[in-house]
Amino acid sequence: MEQGGASFTNAFVSTPMCCPSRSSMLTGKYVHNHNTYTNNENCSSPSWQAQHEPRSFAVYLNNTGYRTAFFGKYLNEYNGSYIPPGWREWVGLIKNSRFYNYTVCRNGYKEKHGSDYAKDYFTDLITNDSINYFRISKRMYPHRPVMMVISHAAPHGPEDSAPQFSEHFPNASQHITPSYNYAPNMDKHWIMQYTGPMRPINMEFTNFLHRKRLQTLLSVDDSVEKVYEMLVETGELDNTYVIYTADHGYHIGQFGLVKGKSMPYDFDIRVPFFVRGPNIEPGSINPHMILNIDLAPTILDIAGLDTPPDMDGKSILKLLEPEKTENRFRSNRKPKVWRDTILVERGKFLRKKEESSNNNKQQSNNLPKYERVKELCQQAKYQTACEQPGQKWQCIEDTSGKLRIHKCKGSLKVSAKRKRTRSLRSRGSGSKEECDCGKTDYRPTRGERRSHRQLSQANQRYKPRFVHTRPTRSLSVEFEGQIYDIDLEEAQPAYEPRNISKRHYDLEQEDVEEMLADDNAVGQPSSVKVTHKCYILANDTVHCEREIYQSSRAWRNHKSYIAQEIEALQDKIKNLREVRGHLKRRRPDECDCSKSYFNKEKSQRNKEKLKNSNHRLHPFKEALQEVDGKVQNFNESRRKKKERKQKKRLKKGDDCSLPGLTCFTHDNDHWQTAPFWNLGSFCACTSANNNTYWCLRTINDTHNILFCEFATGFLEYFDMNNDPYQLTNAVHTVDREVLNELHLQLMELRSCRGHRQCNPRSRGLETGNKDGGSYDPHREEQLWNGWEG
Repeated sequence: MEQGGASFTNAFVSTPMCCPSRSSMLTGKYVHNHNTYTNNENCSSPSWQAQHEPRSFAVYLNNTGYRTAFFGKYLNEYNGSYIPPGWREWVGLIKNSRFYNYTVCRNGYKEKHGSDYAKDYFTDLITNDSINYFRISKRMYPHRPVMMVISHAAPHGPEDSAPQFSEHFPNASQHITPSYNYAPNMDKHWIMQYTGPMRPINMEFTNFLHRKRLQTLLSVDDSVEKVYEMLVETGELDNTYVIYTADHGYHIGQFGLVKGKSMPYDFDIRVPFFVRGPNIEPGSINPHMILNIDLAPTILDIAGLDTPPDMDGKSILKLLEPEKTENRFRSNRKPKVWRDTILVERGKFLRKKEESSNNNKQQSNNLPKYERVKELCQQAKYQTACEQPGQKWQCIEDTSGKLRIHKCKGSLKVSAKRKRTRSLRSRGSGSKEECDCGKTDYRPTRGERRSHRQLSQANQRYKPRFVHTRPTRSLSVEFEGQIYDIDLEEAQPAYEPRNISKRHYDLEQEDVEEMLADDNAVGQPSSVKVTHKCYILANDTVHCEREIYQSSRAWRNHKSYIAQEIEALQDKIKNLREVRGHLKRRRPDECDCSKSYFNKEKSQRNKEKLKNSNHRLHPFKEALQEVDGKVQNFNESRRKKKERKQKKRLKKGDDCSLPGLTCFTHDNDHWQTAPFWNLGSFCACTSANNNTYWCLRTINDTHNILFCEFATGFLEYFDMNNDPYQLTNAVHTVDREVLNELHLQLMELRSCRGHRQCNPRSRGLETGNKDGGSYDPHREEQLWNGWEG
């Protein structure tokens, strides 16, 4: 692959995790646009299947006549219950990686495999299946193009190699780099500070693990060779593009982390990327930055299709075009315009449920409304004029020739009558046993309460709730724009001017400070009293008494008092959460007699009302409701799965799991194939729940940097020209203006959509200038003050 084609030395992934990265490969989108955040969060979920899976590159190629085929690992949570759209031939691994004792979905049928190497070794199985499919396709459909994906599980765990390779690489040491066992790292984010140097058993495990991973890759090398020889035999080598890459990097012992792949550093986000095919110069090396999101647009470009506007990546074919001989040696030739900065994002994004649900509804169908109506009206149930039993909607063509969807009004009369009729059975006459809660107070229905209220209002006149009988003690008089308070109980009136008050007004800053500076002053009605000496006004400004601003001792005492209050409240919140969790776990099984029968009946009526209203949903909303139901079932299954794991962990006495950390145990029974581990069990933690970050990775003629913002507020900055192994966080040596510029650029990429926004051209870090993209150098925006690194 490397000698016969091009090698990209700066290939990266947008997320160093299996399922998010594979989802980006299929859709050509960043994680924040396909919403698969982790290997569990939205991985092969109902929303993924409804919104993003139908827009993978396989669907576009299949619609243009390609014979598409997939062999191997798909997504971590794929359950084999369906064939993803766009694939004519499908051999997909169910769930996560395995080499033996696994199940695949072969064109809709589940196929179990055992532990026989000759028949069941996964790497060899998908290689042989893909070669057979290609040969059959070329024999039966010689003029039809073929697109195949061979997705190997190797070198993923459990790292079972073929028997003939079990003794290779006895002294492999490529994983021992300058960052190996470089720990602790107090200048990096939390998990790096928590992780100390590895113990001897951990270091021996890293050597053993690296050896087994290399052994599994030997079978992948054989797979590439078999595919190459098949293309030569069929005469299709010079007419075929072959792409070789990975979904993420890996670390083995770097920074004291025993193993894993979830960090933003180069050892996790860099991947190999080789391409060979027509018009690609053999043995060429390309330094441009490419991403896994560029894979889908490149495949579409090879097939002669345009990149869809919702894809974030770009085709790399123009980077592979050989330069003309007369232009190769020109000193003033123009470089190819390409990105020099990419976004790396990882973790679950914190969003409100309402916002996420609204976004999902808006993105559920990207077609225009008239196209959706046209597609919907092709169904037979909408073509008849409200003649079918139970028909709720019909398609009608208006005078202008446009199709429109209308309700069948006649069919709703029956349902309306059914809705108005009430059951004549007595309350509580159901067949199920109900709790005996004693006598319940009768509560009238809503109609009875309304008629009773109207009757009482007709017979009674309105009387004020409070009657003021106390004599007036003061009087307010307006004179020349001022209001004067007159005390009627004193002989001489006291004139105290004050500003005229209105319902909506804005006090001047001096007046507010004057009022709050007085020790005896009382806050405004709209202000919030935070402490006994400080208020928050309606305009979100904080003001305290004059003593706080004038006396350093009073300022220090009040600040100490506030810190003690915060600490006490945090302890109280922690205790309340523990009590809440205890109450959830110890919920009684007996019925709750505090709820009256009226509330039960009301909830039952609401359920029936909701059930009846669902029959009249607009056809566009029926699909969304079906997706919502699938999402609820998916979340419920995930919750039950977590409960089962927790019970299993408690039963085994597993003490490796720590709160907030991702840990694993390893023992002598973990690997079932040679070479075997016999040094005993150990526990190691590889990541943390707060390991959520957004990073900029920039490579150009002057810069080679990594800038990261973590969800905890921590900042990291590495200059790989001076620190290629990212040993020292140099964020404190960077000017604040540069950090502001990096933050603005990162915020743009975090919200980008489509390849026009997600591929900005190079920007000078010192000046902040940029050519093209969505950045406007003249916009008025407040500079970012920076997180606390």
